[in-house]
Amino acid sequence: MNEQYLCSVADAARMLGVGRTKLYDMLAKGELLSMRIGTRRLVKVDSIKALIERATGGVA
Repeated sequence: MNEQYLCSVADAARMLGVGRTKLYDMLAKGELLSMRIGTRRLVKVDSIKALIERATGGVA
């Protein structure tokens, strides 16, 4: 069970091919979900997958 549930903002931005500013904008709009652990903001990997599913109509 090596599935990753959370990733850093920088990693999420890299996965989506956007900058950190755009990623924070997407978080603010609720397009992606995140949580704080200490001072770190971590993005839910499932919300990245869901965003891609919504954008492509479920076609990978």
